[in-house]
Amino acid sequence: MRLAIDSGKLLYALGVLFAAAALLYFVRDVVFDLSITVKAALLLLGFIAFFVAGVTLERDVLDVVAFALSGVTYVVFVGYVVVRYSPGETGIFLLLAASAGLFVGLGYALRAGVPTPSRRTAGYALGGLLVVSVLLVGADALSGGVTYDVQTNESVTVSVPETEQGSGGFPPVSKQIGAVTASNPSPFLRALDLPSLSGCLVGPADNPREDMWVSVDRDWDDDTIAGSTTRSYAITGEFRLDTNRTEQVTFAVERGIDCSAERGEPTIAVQVGDSDRLD
Repeated sequence: MRLAIDSGKLLYALGVLFAAAALLYFVRDVVFDLSITVKAALLLLGFIAFFVAGVTLERDVLDVVAFALSGVTYVVFVGYVVVRYSPGETGIFLLLAASAGLFVGLGYALRAGVPTPSRRTAGYALGGLLVVSVLLVGADALSGGVTYDVQTNESVTVSVPETEQGSGGFPPVSKQIGAVTASNPSPFLRALDLPSLSGCLVGPADNPREDMWVSVDRDWDDDTIAGSTTRSYAITGEFRLDTNRTEQVTFAVERGIDCSAERGEPTIAVQVGDSDRLD
């Protein structure tokens, strides 16, 4: 049996699929340095724009394509809001219920024969949506992105951890060696991307260089920062001390210094990645 495939409809379907892929890529926060709030608003405006186009278009299938793009845009919008805003179970339920009512209402209106707007009216509506989008993007750009300030202690004193008698060894020791401050001056919710840190223990020539673990204390799901908000995160260094020592050890703390250089005293050297994003 020979299948009859409408080439035009096939191309339309591919266009909708690629549009969906583009929208999903848009919300990954890897292109267009926009805030989460503005991205969500642009998706909602895109949904409205495609729906207006679908109501206005009269050519065969094009209205269906516009409605499909409108629906896909709205689905991406809802998913983005749920993932980035984390509204909770009740919030998700209300959002889904409101979305269901919205589409049922729109479908009923179309079936009931809602008056088709003229090309001029639709043009004005789409132009207004475009102006609002440009204003949002402009406000987003002018309000500034998240800035990060890394401050390290001048020194840190560490006590040798207590171990079982005779066990010896080099147990890990954790100590706060600084803090990272994230500031969001804009009124929009933004993604939180704290700088990466690394470190090493260095000292005089007779003390070998040793790598150490440096991390920022944060929850893994803490990936956004609200508008006009400043938050501080502790920087913790984890290293090992010989338990045969009995006295405390004081380390100087330096930032952005080459680990290969010798020091006159035991030193913690902290390297900060993505320095172009820092104050």
